[in-house]
Amino acid sequence: MTLLDTARAVREKAYAPYSNFKVGAAIMAANGTAYSGCNVENAAYPEGTCAEAGAIAAMVAAGQTRITEVAVIADAPRPVPPCGGCRQKLAEFAGPDAKITMATTAGTTEETTVGALLPGAFGASDLT
Repeated sequence: MTLLDTARAVREKAYAPYSNFKVGAAIMAANGTAYSGCNVENAAYPEGTCAEAGAIAAMVAAGQTRITEVAVIADAPRPVPPCGGCRQKLAEFAGPDAKITMATTAGTTEETTVGALLPGAFGASDLT
């Protein structure tokens, strides 16, 4: 199963009763293990969780802290990139060259990198 297949499968489990916009994400940790997440909406809209954030939380809960690759899929006319907040979250755990594959359920894909989506990312080195 590819990383995109993992994202596609978890997308079906998304909880999106308000927007009906289901998103699935899968990330590959440096140890070769894939972690997945789906969006989870809440009636108090800002309290929802993005698919990418869910996958990152699962990875960290398993004791991993390094992402090497990301896949995101949604039923949209064109591939949907991670939101701004998730771009920052991905940058925390992935290098700028980490590959991101964005896909639609119809099969259209685009590839980019974390650095291309979030140039000049804020990081730990900015805290000192």
